[in-house]
Amino acid sequence: MLNFLPGPILFALSSTLLVINTFVWGGLISIGGILKLFVPWQGGRLAMSNLMNRFMWAWATGNGGILKLIAKIDWDVQGLEQLSKDSWYLVISNHLSGFDIAAQSYVLRNHIPMLKFFLKKELLYVPVLGLGCWALDMPFMNRTSAAKLKKNPKLKGKDLESTRKACEKFRHIPTSIMNYVEGSRFTEEKRRRQNSPYRYLLKPKAGGIAFALSAMGPQFTNLLNVTVVYPDAPRDILAGAMQGKVQKVVVRVEAMPVPEVDADQYFSDAAYRANFQRWLNGVWADKDELIHQLLLEYDADTDSYPQLVEQSPSH
Repeated sequence: MLNFLPGPILFALSSTLLVINTFVWGGLISIGGILKLFVPWQGGRLAMSNLMNRFMWAWATGNGGILKLIAKIDWDVQGLEQLSKDSWYLVISNHLSGFDIAAQSYVLRNHIPMLKFFLKKELLYVPVLGLGCWALDMPFMNRTSAAKLKKNPKLKGKDLESTRKACEKFRHIPTSIMNYVEGSRFTEEKRRRQNSPYRYLLKPKAGGIAFALSAMGPQFTNLLNVTVVYPDAPRDILAGAMQGKVQKVVVRVEAMPVPEVDADQYFSDAAYRANFQRWLNGVWADKDELIHQLLLEYDADTDSYPQLVEQSPSH
């Protein structure tokens, strides 16, 4: 609608609106978290959780409204037909930009439960952020380092046990857990440094999803394999989107059977872990080819596309 305006003006406008949108709904979620602390019965806490999820839905919808205001984005999305907001999903995706979370939350908000992320336990104590994530029932993980395990072998299995306890609330409320299995946003520099066998992806890390499947595998209805592509993206995708320069967002969603992971075997048997990693590598090889075909479909330069994405060195 306003994409005729100069990029710097659109950036300032979108930044202001995004801050307001996040402040309003994040503030309500934080207030809800405080109130939730004083709700003594499970039914009341579940009702509060549903309300917090509605606030997150409103945040995602607000982000979409801002994008409609500043840009004319063509959303090419396939694979949503059989999904349900009453189901449980483990979601895996490639990761190109900080824009991914906003785009995927917006695309998926009416089709699956709002996305949640496994977070480091230390984030629980970050003012406002920790309370808001707790109010949204995001599970906090306490990962024991290898050094600590070596000093105290009795700690083995405690991380998985604590994560299972954190996920018990999900038995009563449909949930989507997101895992960016590459562990970092893609850049061509990282791809070369890893010697990644893929053209458009970093090497996938199996530990995170194996941990999630070990903790709550039987609860998941499906594994959702999400692929996101920005065929016309500038170098900095997030900044480009905020300046109205991203005009095409392609999302493909594949519902897959949930792989079974035996926690005892995975964390003690190297051959078992290697077999699970090979399965994930195969999923990633198929994703790499899908991205290539999508880029060809939209006449994107497949030789330069990796260099177009963000060059940020951190996640």
